[in-house]
Formats: sequence, structure tokens, C-alpha cells
Amino acid sequence: MTQLTRRSPNRTLRDLQREVDSLFDQFFGRSDDGDASAVWSPRTDLSETDDAYRIRLDVPGMRTDDISINLQNNTLTVRGDRSAERTEDEEEYVRVERAFGTFHRTFSLPDAVDPDNVEASYDEGVLTIHIPKTEESTRRTIEIE
Repeated sequence: MTQLTRRSPNRTLRDLQREVDSLFDQFFGRSDDGDASAVWSPRTDLSETDDAYRIRLDVPGMRTDDISINLQNNTLTVRGDRSAERTEDEEEYVRVERAFGTFHRTFSLPDAVDPDNVEASYDEGVLTIHIPKTEESTRRTIEIE
């Protein structure tokens, strides 16, 4: 049985344009709201203990001067910029998997954190942010009398 299918060349071109736009948006890091400021996003682990939260971000090849951490209204924002390595002999890259450029990660923190005692350290490409909980929010064991 033969089926006839009506094709519209304009529709095909619009579909192709949408796909190309989507690829460019993914490559250049644009989100739905048009923000092109973040090009990549570091892998992140978030853990919790009884008395603190800990955030670890993989940012190898960066210096501490390239990273900023801000805490405002229980929102923690980590920003950074990793520069691309350039060689003088004009190498032709066959494959590039490492991300370069700017990044930012934002974390909403609960009210039970102590913003005055947040600490950050950087060791072997891992940025660790220690966010203590307030004394009132930590778990305590109550003895039965």
C-alpha cells in the first residue's frame, strides 16, 4: 500500500532552524531565559551531617583568585572563570572535552545555617565549602529521667 504524505518545505526548514538554535544554546550555555554568562558547570557533591552541610565542587586547574563565593539571604553562589590553555605552535585539536570559561552555581540554604562561620578550602582541584548549622538546629540526644 502506498501512502501519500504532504511535506511543507517551510516547516522542514523551521524544524532544522530550531534544532540548530538548540545546539548553539547548549554549546554556548544559554538557558531558556537567555543567560549566556555560564559556559560550564562543575560537578558538585552536597552532604549533610548533624552539625553542618558540606559542598564540594570539582574545579581542577583553577586558582583561588579565579573563584568567588558569596552568601546572601541564604543563597550561596560560587562563580569562577577557567582560562583556556593556548599553545604557540597552533595545534589543531581533534577533540576537546575540558570546559573553559565562566561558571556559576547557586545553592539555596535552609534558615538553620550559621552564615558567619562558613569556611572554604581548596585542595588538589576540589573546592570544599563547610556551612555549619545553628546551635538550635543541631540534633541532640535527650536523656530520659
